Amino acid sequence: MADPTAGPTPRRDHGEQEPLRLLAVHAHPDDESSKGAATTARYAAEGVEVLVATCTGGERGDILNPSFGTGPADVEGMRALRREEMAAAARALGVRQQWLGFVDSGLPEGDPLPPLPDGCFGLVPLEEAAAPLVELVREFRPHVMTTYDPSGGYPHPDHVMCHRVAFEAFHAAGDPDRYRREGGAAPWAPLKLYYNHDFSMNRIRTLHEAMQGAGLESPFGDWVESRSAREIPERQVTTRVPVARYYAQRDAALIAHASQIDPDGFFFAIPRDLEVDVWPFEEYELAESRVPVDLPEDDLFAGVREHVGTSGSAA
Repeated sequence: MADPTAGPTPRRDHGEQEPLRLLAVHAHPDDESSKGAATTARYAAEGVEVLVATCTGGERGDILNPSFGTGPADVEGMRALRREEMAAAARALGVRQQWLGFVDSGLPEGDPLPPLPDGCFGLVPLEEAAAPLVELVREFRPHVMTTYDPSGGYPHPDHVMCHRVAFEAFHAAGDPDRYRREGGAAPWAPLKLYYNHDFSMNRIRTLHEAMQGAGLESPFGDWVESRSAREIPERQVTTRVPVARYYAQRDAALIAHASQIDPDGFFFAIPRDLEVDVWPFEEYELAESRVPVDLPEDDLFAGVREHVGTSGSAA
């Protein structure tokens, strides 16, 4: 059995048919399981080559699962733990995964806000931070990329930098005059770029109201009623991918991140049958497309399948 964390698939010989390819770019281990996870599981099951690129090792994460017990006492120990968890999550989703090698920035809090730690991902100059992802895009040759919107989805410095790096790689990987490296892979221009919308207020309100309608206590009450939530702008949704059949794989991937995810906590507070009834899809915003599109969509590869044809390589 192939190692799901082994990185890009080797290039096939010219003329040999290739599957479609999807690259999901995330900030930390566990983000791939909480954002777009059922989508990646679905496409992997359908024969699409799916690769998760993880920007940082999650070294500065805390133990967030109260039932986990005492975690590693040092950064190296946390990095090793989170690598083990990531490998288990990749197996649960049926995808492969590649580390980009940057160090978690943590989430500094306070007033005034303390500076980010030296050497962390959030402080790396953009071209230096994007270089390994550009090379990965050229090696893996994805037709579609997914990542976060410019806000990062929430204001974690690594999520914001993840967006910047993925946006840069989408635009630069196909340009032979940029990020040139001796012996590097040939330029490759992905065809579509999407932003994940898993934590949109529309989704949260819908699930909240469904819980209330079923006479159940919603975990989203404080969130929905808070002033800050009401002020979150709703971004455009262009694409809803039906994925209810893959919620079990998503949940297994979440549980694989045992140091971070409480199986009795927030992510599992909504009964799955209720979620399937009211929210059987994952939402995306099509940020850019190099192929004609007809919105709204229900497939990240809409327009790509016709453009690529049976060869699997961009025309």
